[in-house]
Amino acid sequence: MGKKTEFLFLSEEDMIKAGVLDAEKCVDCLDEMFRLLGQGDYIMGGASHNEHGIRIAFPDEPQFEGMPANGPDRRFMAMPAYLGGRFHIAGEKWYGSNIVNPSRGLPRSILMVMLNDVDTGEPVALCSGNLASAIRTGAVPGVAVRYLARKDASTMGLVGAGPIQRACVQGMMADAKNVKTMYCFDINPEAAAKLGEWAKETYSVEFVACGSMEEALRPSDIVSFATSRLRPVNVKEEWIKEGATLIFTGAAKIEEKLLLEGKVYFDNEKLHAASIDECHNDPKGLEAAYDYNMTGSVYRLIENGKLPPVLDMPSLGDCACGRDPGRTNDKDRICVMTGGMAVEDLAWCHDLVERAKELGLGTNLKLWDSPYWM
Repeated sequence: MGKKTEFLFLSEEDMIKAGVLDAEKCVDCLDEMFRLLGQGDYIMGGASHNEHGIRIAFPDEPQFEGMPANGPDRRFMAMPAYLGGRFHIAGEKWYGSNIVNPSRGLPRSILMVMLNDVDTGEPVALCSGNLASAIRTGAVPGVAVRYLARKDASTMGLVGAGPIQRACVQGMMADAKNVKTMYCFDINPEAAAKLGEWAKETYSVEFVACGSMEEALRPSDIVSFATSRLRPVNVKEEWIKEGATLIFTGAAKIEEKLLLEGKVYFDNEKLHAASIDECHNDPKGLEAAYDYNMTGSVYRLIENGKLPPVLDMPSLGDCACGRDPGRTNDKDRICVMTGGMAVEDLAWCHDLVERAKELGLGTNLKLWDSPYWM
């Protein structure tokens, strides 16, 4: 007689009830996760154990009827991982993305997170992943603020005003308690106005919708870039004030002087080393790969020997486990490069599943009473 296997399914509504929108808890959760990364107690995909994921990219001109054609952000991606410590969980984030989805009443990307028992491989939980992914994306800038921003930071610049920026604001404000004014630039003024109404109501801050990116950057102690890789922004060194912390969750072309004269941190330097290797193997060529990659400005400087090898550069994991002191003075300009990792989704979804079980949320689904073939 085989073993009965069931797992928990959590809808988006279940995830909300379990606390998926609690950004402060997510920042603490990911801080713990970064300590595990700094210690090496994790595995992600590929031979390096540090690849972002495996992407299905459709051809520009499909040869078969029904096969999708390539398009902006048109892809499927699988992101497997294992995370140790108290989490001790394996799993995968899986998603499809199509930029035309909003016209269909759908998010651009639709995400699911599966958690699996490390020993047996059995499914533990299947979670709606859109909100979990957004909040954990915003929590990474929150961890960056914790270790790398000035403690007296009172101004925040926001480039991009979409849902991910809102998540970034929530994550950063978990520790940026002295911020009184936010400056925002978005090519869509309506998006900036919408973000402003929410920010003023939520944090009682002054919110300034700016007519240019320069106007948003010059006064800001903390800057969050949440921009699309389809519209990368150009960041000039002269716009950045002394002591500013810049966090790149989105795509940007960063002036060389800012990167060379300031300090550069990665979320996970090993992830970016694997990403550089992938760029070298890109069939479209290295320059095209760097142009596409959100961190291409930094990769080029590493490639040209103007910055140290990526594995010699500091990371949030180094900060979280005490190997790097983080910000040591109020004058350094610090750039933080992030890439997105499945271990972030696993950590946050693990805690949400545990909370859902406590609250009796979700639906138990049966895989089998007894496996048909053993």
